[in-house]
Amino acid sequence: MYTRREKKNPSLQDSKGGLVNTYSNLKYPFRLNFYDQPPIEDITIEEFETCALDRLRVLAEIEASYARNRTFKELYDVIDRVCMKFLPLHSNTAKFEPTQEERRKDHIGHFVLRLAFCRSEELRRRFTKAETTLFRVRFTGDDSQEKQDFLTTRDFDWVPATGEEIQDLNLEVGTYYKVKWTRVPDLVEKRKVVLKGGMAYVPSSEQLHLVLQEFQTRLEKELEMTAKALPRLDEDTRLVPILDNLSKGFLAGVSSEWSNASGAAGDALTADMIDEMAFKHFPACMRNLHMCLRRDKHLKHFGRLQYGLFLKILGLSIEEALVFWRKSFSKIQDDKFNKEYRYNIRHSYGLEGKRANYAAKSCQQILMADQPGPGDSHGCPYRHFSGDNLQSALLTMYGEQGLSSGDMPEIMATVKAGHYHIACTRVFEITHAQQGVKKGEGVGGGESVTHPNQYAARSLELEKKEKEGKDGDGDVVMQ
Repeated sequence: MYTRREKKNPSLQDSKGGLVNTYSNLKYPFRLNFYDQPPIEDITIEEFETCALDRLRVLAEIEASYARNRTFKELYDVIDRVCMKFLPLHSNTAKFEPTQEERRKDHIGHFVLRLAFCRSEELRRRFTKAETTLFRVRFTGDDSQEKQDFLTTRDFDWVPATGEEIQDLNLEVGTYYKVKWTRVPDLVEKRKVVLKGGMAYVPSSEQLHLVLQEFQTRLEKELEMTAKALPRLDEDTRLVPILDNLSKGFLAGVSSEWSNASGAAGDALTADMIDEMAFKHFPACMRNLHMCLRRDKHLKHFGRLQYGLFLKILGLSIEEALVFWRKSFSKIQDDKFNKEYRYNIRHSYGLEGKRANYAAKSCQQILMADQPGPGDSHGCPYRHFSGDNLQSALLTMYGEQGLSSGDMPEIMATVKAGHYHIACTRVFEITHAQQGVKKGEGVGGGESVTHPNQYAARSLELEKKEKEGKDGDGDVVMQ
């Protein structure tokens, strides 16, 4: 957290970043971090991207929680689970956890995302809000003693009120901090502080407000400074593509790469099973492609690519894929199919050309790449359909699974706000309510949909559990 010069001369540390002392000889003495200094070590490109992606998964879920109007308690529960999965950060009392490695990853990820999200005022605003919320979640769940030790290492420019001042102002017994009232106008508005002589007396119960305000103010200033320095990176062809991709993370979250068959269907998936499966388990983007394929007996290139890779990862073998596409393209002759389409199908399975194992497209890729034009069927219905067409399509697709016109205002409001994957997640919850999915649970643990295969795999998993439950209820024990 310090430069090499500061490490050699600890006296320099007092004057930088509001630090009072280092408290410990550890590089990361606390779980909490104000990110005063950037990492100064060598970092591989792979680590650069991995640290940022895992952190972005957490921040994207925070933004999704705001879009879904979750209370802080609900948000805390969801983000705590997501953090444990992608960005664990244990306190000093966890003796057998790699705390220094966890904090190093957290430190690197934060600064990489600063580079990605400093590029516009809108991105800076969203990043600051998500990071401040993440700090609040960690502060709330931190060990009380470690939290207090962290606070004593920083200068927040507050002065503890004396006993005489508390008595003179007829305040309840407790700890109060004196700050200029201009620092806490929202607390003044809510009448949560007492004013005297231009100073606000803030009770200890509102201490978190002061800490978050300091964190947010510092981050806003540092993001603006980063934006001014960013043009120097434009010539680095290694980093710019990574940063461009990261900056799109708030649009549809960050999914895990689905490059291998999920096997979620249980038994081997065959061409004859897809019609029923599409009706019961596919998200709107794939359901639309399937309906268009059945109607037109054809899909254009990007539609075939989007749908074909989805089915591949769902568990459709190359042999069954050839059967499925040949039956679907029933208007053309065998010679034309073998000449124009067979090679591309085999290529998507890594059996032709450079023999690459292509991953299925994520929500972010579907939203951002290869925008559909007239006559195209690919893309995301939540983004690329008009409002009226989207409502009509959703009711047609999911009306028999519990979606009604009464659900449309909530879904369309989310779509208009640009939270397309949140709208898809809400449709998943509504259409799987009979399997016990409640509002806010998403595809499990409160997580939002970030990949079509994630949607289908979870739907299949719920159906499997439901069948197992019914089979268990019907068992007869023979004596």
